[in-house]
Amino acid sequence: MLLEAQELNYYYQDGEQLRYILKDTSVAFEKGKFYAVLGQSGSGKTTLLSLLSALDSPHSGKVLFNEQDIKKIGYEKYRRNNVGIIFQSYNLIPELTAMENVLVPMSITENEIPDDQKTVVYNLLDYIGIAKDKADRYVNKLSGGEQQRVAIARALATNVELILADEPTGNLDEDMEQEIVDIFKRLAHEHEKCVVVVTHSKEIAMQADQAFHLKKGVLSTYE
Repeated sequence: MLLEAQELNYYYQDGEQLRYILKDTSVAFEKGKFYAVLGQSGSGKTTLLSLLSALDSPHSGKVLFNEQDIKKIGYEKYRRNNVGIIFQSYNLIPELTAMENVLVPMSITENEIPDDQKTVVYNLLDYIGIAKDKADRYVNKLSGGEQQRVAIARALATNVELILADEPTGNLDEDMEQEIVDIFKRLAHEHEKCVVVVTHSKEIAMQADQAFHLKKGVLSTYE
């Protein structure tokens, strides 16, 4: 397995009680598949993604990447070299163009990157539907769907195997949601990426190769 969570527990103290956001959560993901984790607000799905992406750490349990504890890899090193993260709010830098936003992670990764980085970025943006004229625009001049495509390109820029997305279609209409889902499916099935999306959309869950349901911190297979 590319990514595995083993008995993750995450909680907060509420008076004398522990309130569990995740309880003994175990799940595994492999390359070449598109996964969805379905859950309502407050179900713990964003917390799960934060732990899988090393943006936060569990109170107990561990996350393995290629059978190695990400804590031993080093959280910052893992984020820099092994995982691409896509946020609902895009988290792009408004003072930069689309192309420049995608260049940013390429400048800090330790992964091998081609010398002609700008050509790689333009090709990557074109692949996911951003032509060169839009690639040279400031990102705040692009539509929501276009900005999300730029965020996907940024996540792919360092040639990682793992893509984690937090409600990536939450701000988009149905047609644009489907276009973004189609990109994720293509990345998994044609490029052997492991794509994990947390979402409240049953439509996305139904299109995943495998879907899970998270309710009150407990993960189960979604049927």
